[in-house]
Amino acid sequence: MDMDLDGKLICIFGGGGFLGRYIAQSLLARGARLRIAERNIKNAMHIKPLGNLGQTQLVSADVTKADSIARAVHGCDAVVNLVGILKGDFERIHVAGARNIAEAAAAAGCRSLLHMSAIGADTASESRYGRSKGEGEQAVLKAFPNAIIFRPSIVFGREDQFINRFAAMIQFLPIVPIIGSATKFQPIFVGDVADAAAEALSHPELYAGQTFELGGPEVVSMGVLNRRIASMTGRDPVFVEVPAFAAKIMATILGPLPGAPITADQYMMLQKDNVVSSGAKGLNAFGVAPTPIAAVTSGWMEKYTAHGRFGARAKAS
Repeated sequence: MDMDLDGKLICIFGGGGFLGRYIAQSLLARGARLRIAERNIKNAMHIKPLGNLGQTQLVSADVTKADSIARAVHGCDAVVNLVGILKGDFERIHVAGARNIAEAAAAAGCRSLLHMSAIGADTASESRYGRSKGEGEQAVLKAFPNAIIFRPSIVFGREDQFINRFAAMIQFLPIVPIIGSATKFQPIFVGDVADAAAEALSHPELYAGQTFELGGPEVVSMGVLNRRIASMTGRDPVFVEVPAFAAKIMATILGPLPGAPITADQYMMLQKDNVVSSGAKGLNAFGVAPTPIAAVTSGWMEKYTAHGRFGARAKAS
């Protein structure tokens, strides 16, 4: 049965984050009402102006506390889980937290559930991140068999913590170390993920119980991506590819420290390419054409250019 989103209430856990902002915009544009669930609702205040008056509610919820989740999903037609971490207690957030949301959504009689996982999710993964993502998917499907699972590659966009992080390093460092230079990624534009999410929730009967791997139109290595960012910003640093043994030592010794460049688990993840599997269902299932990096980055790369925003324009002309 088709689910027209106009007037439907959708709860987005982690909706105040980078991906949440875009998914919220896409759903609001289709007339949905949103309930943004965050541990600290201050993190979601910027979502309210995106919709019409009364179209967005904010609610405090913690994915590790079942009672707060039950309150958040009460009366909702659909639920989206975007909560994830890159370091910390993966099992508590990616497995138990995901299970709590799925069980609450099922108990509340929600029509659909969209669970955001990641490429590399595998219960047999050597990395704790990948393993917890795989176990989280299993927990979600056990509690909510019709859940729709998205596994994106690296998601990029104006506010991302990926391309911006490398651009900032290239801006300030004359010598830039690259860890995992040969590892391949298939970066996907955040707006494409959001459009696919809105389409999935608009027609949940078409996608129920299925897993989709989302990647952009090109596969690039870490080394090529860094050099491309340098080119886009008019910079020419010396790139040093960190040997695997040195990266492993760095991850082991510095990994546990705050602000470490890489953790031991992240080093393990870099041992495998982060690309869409052969034969996997992807963006085309939602009628979304993948956006190339170069098509959208110029607008926010200007702040990293050698001569600033106005210098970059003068140079371009």
